[in-house]
Amino acid sequence: MNARTIIPRHTTFEKRGIAQDPANRFESSHRDSFDDGWETLAEAGPATPTVLIRDATRSIISRNDSPDLGFDRGLNPYRGCEHGCIYCYARPTHAYLGFSPGLDFETKLIFKPDAASLLERELSRKSYIPSPIVLGSNTDPYQPVERQLKLTRAVLEVLDRFNHPVSVITKSAGVLRDVDILQRMASRNLARVHLSITTLDPRLARAMEPRAASPARRLDAVAGLAGAGIPVGVLAAPMIPGLNDAELEAILESSANAGATSANAILLRLPHEVGALFEKWLNRTMPDRAARILSLIRQTRGGALNDPNFTSRFKGTGPYANLLTARFKRAARQFNLSETPPPLDCARFARPLPAQGPGTQMSLF
Repeated sequence: MNARTIIPRHTTFEKRGIAQDPANRFESSHRDSFDDGWETLAEAGPATPTVLIRDATRSIISRNDSPDLGFDRGLNPYRGCEHGCIYCYARPTHAYLGFSPGLDFETKLIFKPDAASLLERELSRKSYIPSPIVLGSNTDPYQPVERQLKLTRAVLEVLDRFNHPVSVITKSAGVLRDVDILQRMASRNLARVHLSITTLDPRLARAMEPRAASPARRLDAVAGLAGAGIPVGVLAAPMIPGLNDAELEAILESSANAGATSANAILLRLPHEVGALFEKWLNRTMPDRAARILSLIRQTRGGALNDPNFTSRFKGTGPYANLLTARFKRAARQFNLSETPPPLDCARFARPLPAQGPGTQMSLF
């Protein structure tokens, strides 16, 4: 991997989701920071810039056999995410790259410049069997850097040419840029978009997801997609007990009014380092509520902050989790939101014919 710095890095953590870079759990030696009396420096200066690091991977489709996921393959043009969501379950994956799940996850982004060509190569293999690809299964395909690199759009163009179904997951209104491609694909039942809406409160959203689109912009995106004939669902995720779960019904109602036709809700997950990062964030940003929120989370996770088990990791266990599930199901019925949207069409998949030029023999098939 070759690093390319967009702007020289500064020391301030301003305008980012986390103010810590915890130790990488795979390293044998760890460094601890300390207050040297210059804490005011962190209050000034520009935001920490983003560093792009080229990923030289030769494959692009990631596969899984998780029994509680409704898809078996995903595609992520980026690793790491500028949105800076404090609760992001993907943060720990940065440790596998030798980086911190904290600030590094938001500022050191791995990008895959050959994503589209690699995808075309994989789809062209005679052994390939189509099944819906989830675009953004780990990190957001429409995070801010996509405006510059346009890797997600290039991927969609390949999927469109191959008539390959895709399901997009994002919390960015930037998805509206690609309405032209998604509309074409949706007209052939090949595309669906899921918008993640965690709260309708812009102040809470800015605290939890500092560089993601505002709740109003996400609802605008739902309306824009639905108006273009693109099936759109809402993910009320994550639901955080004692913090945003009281908004569940309002999120589903607002989304349905904007044009969403399906919905799901996922309980907060705090794997590996995310638990400690989230706890520090809570104590810093809302100290009067932190203990209550952490207690409620533990009530849904068997006394811990996280439960990695397939059967319970998305919904949780215990009375509080069961009540949240019941509330979601009732609200989904009330606002006519499907929990299981119709399947996308895999039968249309077809490898494009090679381009025909002068002196090129045409195929008989």
